Amino acid sequence: MRDEVLEQVEEKEMQVHTDLALEARESCSEGQESIPGVNIEESVHGPSGVKVTWVEILDKQGEEAIGKPRGSYITLEAEQMAVHDEGCHREISEALSEYVKKLLDGFGPVKSVLVVGLGNQEVTSDSLGPQVLNNLRMTRHLNIEEELQKKEAKGNASFSISGIVPGVMAQTGMETAEIIRGIVEETKPEALLVVDALAARSVSRLGTTIQLSNTGISPGSGVGNHRHSLTEESLGIPVIAIGVPTVVAAAAIVYDTVDALAELLEAAGAGNAAEAVDGMALPERYQMVRELIEPRLGPMYVTPGNIDERVKLLSYIISEGINQVFA
Repeated sequence: MRDEVLEQVEEKEMQVHTDLALEARESCSEGQESIPGVNIEESVHGPSGVKVTWVEILDKQGEEAIGKPRGSYITLEAEQMAVHDEGCHREISEALSEYVKKLLDGFGPVKSVLVVGLGNQEVTSDSLGPQVLNNLRMTRHLNIEEELQKKEAKGNASFSISGIVPGVMAQTGMETAEIIRGIVEETKPEALLVVDALAARSVSRLGTTIQLSNTGISPGSGVGNHRHSLTEESLGIPVIAIGVPTVVAAAAIVYDTVDALAELLEAAGAGNAAEAVDGMALPERYQMVRELIEPRLGPMYVTPGNIDERVKLLSYIISEGINQVFA
């Protein structure tokens, strides 16, 4: 049986999809202490113990290993993101603000930023971007030249912030990239900040993880709906992406279950069943589960039952962090 499964998966791509560079790194570094072309830094931020992982993809070798474009990927992880904990949420917002500033500083002086809330606000698991935009303070439309001059005289940074929720192609009939490109050409911001919902491989990271990157984003890629990308190459200005995983593939859930089952059987001293599953590489196990599930259920994606509450909490955390950057 195992040989038959392996023969089938050898002809197909054996990739556990995730939008998180951290998870991609974990999958490809199984049994390895380091990955060529990839630098990893881990730290803890503040008394609440927010775990920060900075994945830096340095070259083409690192791109091929991780499956992500070269650049910086910063992940903030805390279980308290999914519950009401004002102290921790404030700390996460501060950490988010700090790392957004670091990514912006890498682009040089930036005074005007366009914030884009990607997603479908009619679908709860995809409404993070629009909800974040609802809580942001926009300043581009205000006549604040005198105030900006005062701030600059004191040595403080000053920003002109605008925002847009472009909707999805089924609502507008237009590619998101087309809409954003037109706005960029007309309003001429110096940088783009994009907020979107992502897909994870691990259920434990749903609503408890925030990823920042300076490589842009491909709207809809998390659920296999690849649209035109929003990157510096496609838009002509730097792009920072902020994302939170809100869905996970059904096959990934069963994959985690199979993995746990293998560990349980092995601990119990079971023989052939444990050897058959445990002998498979991680991508092979995932592909086996996909072949069992998808013909019956399709490429299904699953989200937590309290996703509406989680998205609302996270939208406040992220919007407050962004507001702090441009205050």
